[in-house]
Amino acid sequence: MAILTAVALFAALALLVGIVLAVATRIFHVAGDPTAERIEALLPQTQCGQCRYPGCRPYAEAVAKGEAEVNRCVPGGEKVMRQIAEIMGVEPQAMEIEAPLPMVAMIREEECIGCTLCIKACPIDAIVGAPKQNHAVISSHCTGCQRCLEPCPVDCIEMLIKKERLEEWRWSAPSVVEQPEERKAA
Repeated sequence: MAILTAVALFAALALLVGIVLAVATRIFHVAGDPTAERIEALLPQTQCGQCRYPGCRPYAEAVAKGEAEVNRCVPGGEKVMRQIAEIMGVEPQAMEIEAPLPMVAMIREEECIGCTLCIKACPIDAIVGAPKQNHAVISSHCTGCQRCLEPCPVDCIEMLIKKERLEEWRWSAPSVVEQPEERKAA
């Protein structure tokens, strides 16, 4: 009988706390910046820091406030930059940093000491392994941000040019060519 009373008491307490939390979230709700949320939805969410912000959300907030240029997202490239410029109502700009060739990290397993520092540094969990075991990179997830290079104490990580696979290949957008005047008249 005492057990049933205790269970009922805890269930009632959990229900009461749940109701208080639900009411508190409605009363103390803080609305986010809808522009920043739209920009963040466009970003690739690699959290690579190549834009000089610690992640995609801080960069989106800075752009929405007008504190950062629209042309800093290297993984998103020109396509994302143009979409952000459209949201912000500004002219598209040249990319601040030209997109380098797609790179992927590769760990030389015979040199890896299993320190896990690269795993902790990888913003998208593209490195797998366990303490004191060899680590490996999931190349299909690696964005080539190079954040794993610096913490590696034995320099067993190198960046390789990512081979373009047929499944990932896309036509590049054609450039707009002006029509000669005589064709426009016809």
